[in-house]
Amino acid sequence: MTTSVSLSPEIEERLSILAKETGRAKSFFIKRMVEDNIETIEDFYLAEATLERILSGKEQIHTGASVREQLGLGD
Repeated sequence: MTTSVSLSPEIEERLSILAKETGRAKSFFIKRMVEDNIETIEDFYLAEATLERILSGKEQIHTGASVREQLGLGD
């Protein structure tokens, strides 16, 4: 699968210098950056979506203490 990415001129220049100095292709570094960071980005958007549901009242937060109380599991 091929994906196209547009980078700012500044990032493109930095990536070109990195590739030249290391003897690796720019695509190597782009692939590595995506693979190393996609989980963090997914987590961010999952947390953001959860927060939106909480703030809109579609989802509630339950503390450990409130769950124990509701279940009758005193401390």
